[in-house]
Amino acid sequence: MLRSNSRTYIFVFFAFLLVFLGGIYIYSGYDSSTFSLCQPSDEGSEPDVKAIMAKVMEDIVGPTECQEKGSWKIGDLTMQNGVKYAQPSTQQGRTDVNSVTNWNVPLVWEGTFDPVVIDAIYKKMDPRIAVVVFAVGKYTRFLEAFLQTGEKYFMVGFRVTYYIFTDHKEEVPKINLGEGRKISLLDVPSATRWQDIVLGRMKWASIAIDKQIRNKADYLFMMDVDSVFHNRFGAESLSQLTGVLHRGYYKTDRDHFPYERRNLSRAYIPAGEGDYYYTAAVWGGYLEDMYKLVKYCYMQSEEDAKNNIEAVWQEESHLNKYFLYNKPTKVLSPEYLWSDYDQVPADIKVVRISQLVKNYAEVRPNGGQ
Repeated sequence: MLRSNSRTYIFVFFAFLLVFLGGIYIYSGYDSSTFSLCQPSDEGSEPDVKAIMAKVMEDIVGPTECQEKGSWKIGDLTMQNGVKYAQPSTQQGRTDVNSVTNWNVPLVWEGTFDPVVIDAIYKKMDPRIAVVVFAVGKYTRFLEAFLQTGEKYFMVGFRVTYYIFTDHKEEVPKINLGEGRKISLLDVPSATRWQDIVLGRMKWASIAIDKQIRNKADYLFMMDVDSVFHNRFGAESLSQLTGVLHRGYYKTDRDHFPYERRNLSRAYIPAGEGDYYYTAAVWGGYLEDMYKLVKYCYMQSEEDAKNNIEAVWQEESHLNKYFLYNKPTKVLSPEYLWSDYDQVPADIKVVRISQLVKNYAEVRPNGGQ
């Protein structure tokens, strides 16, 4: 009984202290709307009223879960007054393709979004976007077209940094970049097999995100450098984790997807399972979510190597395994990575970026084998 009364007195005391300190806080002229239990005081400074109140609340209700410092989350979908755009319809739209997945996230095609609305919302958020590309060996020849067309079509009006991993910095072209856009060069070793370049991308990208890119970007895209932009590739592609449908398999039964079917590999997906087949030539998301996924692909490849096996399509196989059990929050149609090798079908209204035709035997270090 006495113990119960003691707990009651302690709770009443802390509640009174909280009200008292709150009165001081408001009376002192602080804006109460900015109060946050997660807001820390500066290092080395005396604890302020906010810090004291946060400590009192923690003693009463336990520790508060705060958003990780430096993490990015999409805010409210607000836009300024006066933006003119077409009224959205509940009765008309694309009927030749599916525009939503069975886990109820957008499947983005031309005609399923209004770029005026998208830009008005996302430019107000002003996110920082990182693009990671690897230009190793003879692949430096593709940088100029990639960068020039990227400046014309990729995230125009947004802050973008191209992180170029290369073994030949001297071959990186000088490109006139838009305001708020820049290039950062990173060294990587040369390779004797193209498969090692592909697998090495996950290793070097995870290290760079951890050591150099973190706190400098909110979103990150992994892209293949042997590609050219042809039309808008904008903020409609942004989400926590975004996958792109592979052009060769978006109309294919899942049992014919080129998943890793050997159960010795960590990328193994059994027959009868699968949603879509995603390309590893374009994928993106929040920086921290991409770091987790890139590192996953690297670690899974390392585990395979210990067992003397290499996934059939390297990191693309591990990416598809991850997306099967960790659904992307947005899926982009093959508009967001087509190929110059293929005819454009009627359902692809716009090709936004396309992989170039090339002589693999000539550009790859091991002759494309």
